[in-house]
Amino acid sequence: MDFSWSPEQLALREAAARFAQRELNDRLVERDARGEFSRAAWEKCAEFGILGFPLPPPYGSGYDLLTVVLAMEGLGYGCEDNGLLFDLGAQIWSVQMPLLGFGSAAQKDRYLGRLARGEIIGAHSVTEPGHGSDVFGARTVAVRDGDSYVLSGTKTYISNAPVADVFLVLATIDRAKGASGLTAFLIDKDTAGLRVSRRIEKMGLRTSSMGEVVLDRCRARADQLLGQEGGGASVFNTAMEWERSFLLAPYLGTMQRQIERCVRCASVRDRDGRLIAKDEAVASAVVEMQLRLETARLLTYRTAWLKTVGRRLTREPSEVKLHLSETFVRNSDDALQIHGAAGYLEAGGVERDLRDARASKIYSGTSEIQRMIVGRWLGI
Repeated sequence: MDFSWSPEQLALREAAARFAQRELNDRLVERDARGEFSRAAWEKCAEFGILGFPLPPPYGSGYDLLTVVLAMEGLGYGCEDNGLLFDLGAQIWSVQMPLLGFGSAAQKDRYLGRLARGEIIGAHSVTEPGHGSDVFGARTVAVRDGDSYVLSGTKTYISNAPVADVFLVLATIDRAKGASGLTAFLIDKDTAGLRVSRRIEKMGLRTSSMGEVVLDRCRARADQLLGQEGGGASVFNTAMEWERSFLLAPYLGTMQRQIERCVRCASVRDRDGRLIAKDEAVASAVVEMQLRLETARLLTYRTAWLKTVGRRLTREPSEVKLHLSETFVRNSDDALQIHGAAGYLEAGGVERDLRDARASKIYSGTSEIQRMIVGRWLGI
């Protein structure tokens, strides 16, 4: 594995960071307080090319995954809107990449270019009330009716739902079949019987738009199947591999920014006439933040490299998701502690990172689920 970066890769990372600093942080404290998703910021990201980074031409830039991860890291360094970063990743990894892998030529031509250009927004609609981790026990059903399917059920905690134009929906054609009954559909927002019933308010990631999706005898044509009937488990597993591997990549940049901010704070913050940077406990905390970040980087880069060279991933996505999410929470907590009372104030933005980070141990499979997956691969 060679993680020496070319001048072009480093230039893209720096360009992404500068773009984000310049364009994506406007009115963030206000938007966070109001739980406001910024469509303008989304469209700027699309114009910069972010949504198309991993997509091949003619849909996107066709960058290799290591380049994409590095660019996302730069984006996270410059963008303090963690909710926006999360929503971008939710579309890229759990909607676009499964569509690229399983979609028909007509489906790709209909959706991928428009998703990458920011003309439409996609939502991955899997989680159900009371069945967060039990995806294969889905209660949303799809009943065959001639040349179409009739879907009924409810999806919850769906990122992008209130602003989405197309929904990737998993339903079962037969509950008794378990995973082999799952089937994936692409359903447009104006389809009769599909509605977003409510917007969900959250502790953190408030600028991320989340909602509940109700399917009430919603009819989908056979050509709206993503993949084959009964092939939804493969679609889901592919989405989770992409998402767990790379959804959190921007937060590598966020944590780098946190560390730099902590160093500046410790170098000027005075306690009893002595800079806290001279306090061994403070210095040790910053060093631990750096070590956690470097470990998270290496796990993410390794997974991108394995995916790039065509190696089969096993426990790696879960290792990345587990370690990076828990690192983000611990580093955010340490950053707040180093900043003291000032870090606890909303205006400073330090506490916002901690609120936003906490959800990363839950979405895309909880930390407990990731430990179970890694443990199975280790034989325990």
